[in-house]
Parts: sequence; C-alpha cells; structure tokens
Amino acid sequence: MPGINEKIFTGATIYNDEKTTFEKDYEPKNSDGGYLGKITVRRALESSQNIPFVEMMEQITPKKAISYLEEMGITSLTDEDESLALALGGLQNGVTPLEMASAYATIANDGIYIQPTFYSSIVDNRGRTVMTSKQEKRTIFSEQVAYVLKKLLQQPVNGTYGTATYCAIPGIDVSAKTGTTDENYDKWLCGFTPYYTAVAWFGFDQNETIKYNSQNPAGIMWANVMRSIHDGFSGARFYQSSKIVTAEICADTGKIARTGCTNTYVEYFLQGTEPSQCTRHSGSIVDVNDREDNQTEEKNIIYTDDNNDLELDPDEEEITNTVVQNDNEETNENIENENAQNDVAQNEVGVPPAQNNTVANDTLPENDVVDENEIIDSPENDGNEEIDNTLSSDVQTDEEDDNTEKNSTETVE
Repeated sequence: MPGINEKIFTGATIYNDEKTTFEKDYEPKNSDGGYLGKITVRRALESSQNIPFVEMMEQITPKKAISYLEEMGITSLTDEDESLALALGGLQNGVTPLEMASAYATIANDGIYIQPTFYSSIVDNRGRTVMTSKQEKRTIFSEQVAYVLKKLLQQPVNGTYGTATYCAIPGIDVSAKTGTTDENYDKWLCGFTPYYTAVAWFGFDQNETIKYNSQNPAGIMWANVMRSIHDGFSGARFYQSSKIVTAEICADTGKIARTGCTNTYVEYFLQGTEPSQCTRHSGSIVDVNDREDNQTEEKNIIYTDDNNDLELDPDEEEITNTVVQNDNEETNENIENENAQNDVAQNEVGVPPAQNNTVANDTLPENDVVDENEIIDSPENDGNEEIDNTLSSDVQTDEEDDNTEKNSTETVE
C-alpha cells in the first residue's frame, strides 16, 4: 500500500523473483524453494513470491512502512521490526487478528481507518439509549489507492496460481491474502468483500508444524464462515472510483500491451502512473475494452450457500506445488460443517446496505451493517501485502506470524 500510495511502483512493475542476498546477509526464500524470474507485482502477489516484496520494501523503507502500519492500527511494532523482514511479516511480537482485520478494513473502507468496537449502543429496558460507541476514524489514503489495492488483492482468489482460490464467492468480489510462517507454524487468511472483512489465524500455543494436505486451515475456516455469512446477499462488486486508468498490460515487460504481445492481462492504475508502451513486441496498442471478458454481461444473482463446506483432511501428507507455494490449498473437496456456519452468526454485527465502495446488483437487506468498524455511521466501506504480520523474526512466506489480526468492514474472528 505505501508503494502504490507514494507512486513508487504499480501492479504492473516488474521485479526479479530470484535467489537474492539483501543487507545484513538476509536471504529470504520462497516456500517451495523455486523462483519465477521477472514478474509483475500482481503475479508476485498471486502465488506469494517473497523476493519481489522484499525488493519493494527496500524501495519503500521499513521506517515508512511502519508509519503506515501504525496509522492503520497496528500497535505491537518494536524497534527491531524496522528491517526488510517486515515485508514478509517478520515481527518480534506479531500482531493480533483483531488489529490485522482493522488494517485490512482500512482498504475495504476506501482508505478510512475505523477503530474497532465490540458494541454499537446500550439501551435500557425502556428502549432509551444510555451509551453509544464512539469510534476514532481517520483517512490514511485515498479511495483510488484503496480501489487499486482491492483489485490487486483479488488476484490470489481469481488467478490461475492463486493461493486463495477456494475463498471465491459466486457473484461477489473477494479480496484475500494467505500467510504462512517459517516451518508452517502459523497459517493466516485475511480478506474482505463489499460487505465484510474477516481474518482467521490457525496455530498452536507451542509452535508445531501444521500439515493439512497442502491446505491452509485458516483459509478453509475463513471461506466456510464467509460463505455462510453471505448466504442470501445480492451480488456486489467493488465500486470503481474516478481517476482510475485501466490498461491492457504485457506481463513480460509490465508495459502497455501491443497486438504482438501474447501474455497480457488488465491492470488498474492511479491516473498518471500508467506505464509506457511495450517495446519488446510490435503492433498497435491493445484497447482494453476489446477484451472478450469485458463483453460479458453481469448476471444479477443472489448468492446461495449450498451448505457444502470445504474439507480439512489432516490424514493426508502435505503436497508441495512447485509453482504455487505451500499455502496453496486444494479447493474441490467438500463436506458438511454446520459448526462453522453457526459460529458465524454469533460473530455477525449485521450486514450493512451496500456502501459507496460497492456496486450492488440488488438491494441488500435494510437492517444490515457492513463494518464492525462502522457500526454507528456506516460511511464508505469495503487484500501480497497488506502486511500480514506475525511473530517470527525470520519469516519466509507471504505473511506472518503470531496471534494476530483484526476486524474490518465487519470483522469475524
């Protein structure tokens, strides 16, 4: 987020995912031990390639990153955290799920941080309000920056090599990021929709390697709970604000694609940050509006939970995918798990009507609230590296550690 906000790089900027030794002999690795070479920020985020994000942290600087984190409600940072390992969530004291959720909610809420609360108001037996929750709010970055981040954080859910593809909810935009610490001691899933933000952490009081058939237990919990919560909700998309430029990009060069470019995709830019034209390939400039996937008409749907929850299978050996990292979960096994759905109902604050950051195909239930952060006045609401911080000083996987994360648009722990 600091990199996008300060216009240091974009989702199309190319970084080299290769074995690298950084200052103080810091040598992070990808979880599968492999490297992809020159890739875009979006591709690095998709499958949690660690090296590019450490390179980004070098440009941003840990000091600046920490200042943003503190503005977004992270309170556990120490002087020792001012290092490149911060890029991967390498924190001395970790972070709580509550604080992580509120940080992600800042993206969901269009750049507005809203202090978490556990109640909206208290009324007496005559219905008179005796206390109302007052939450601190502050703008950290613009709604344009938030939109770019939302679209980038959809890549782990929608991408071919995404680490969170099982988090998809039909008809509803989902942004999410997985996280794994060294030795698979901690598993994270942080994400949001236009309705809710939720964070899940899985681990043991005493560090123990987690093996679940190449699955992320935190992610499976997140997906089951969030699907249950969204049951009966209208399809909704993240609202695209003004001053956003959309362009067809050559994934090989990170430049605006020509007809001769064979590996292309659509990227989103703050106005004035879009790259120049590709010089490696020939042809005329590709018009993003000509893409076939832009011609498809959006269906007006109501999401219905099929009650087939994703399965965790602890009896299988964990499988390592050489392209996607260890936290890449299998998505096609389903079993019934009513407990997750029942737990969700207790965590719900209610579901808000679709807010400014959302384009809803239908009207939402009137008595819904989207933000735990925004329980009273719900303003605007709404994913490598909202820095999922965890506890471990040398973290090698996408996000990290400890007992962390928080509530956002509406937070579910």
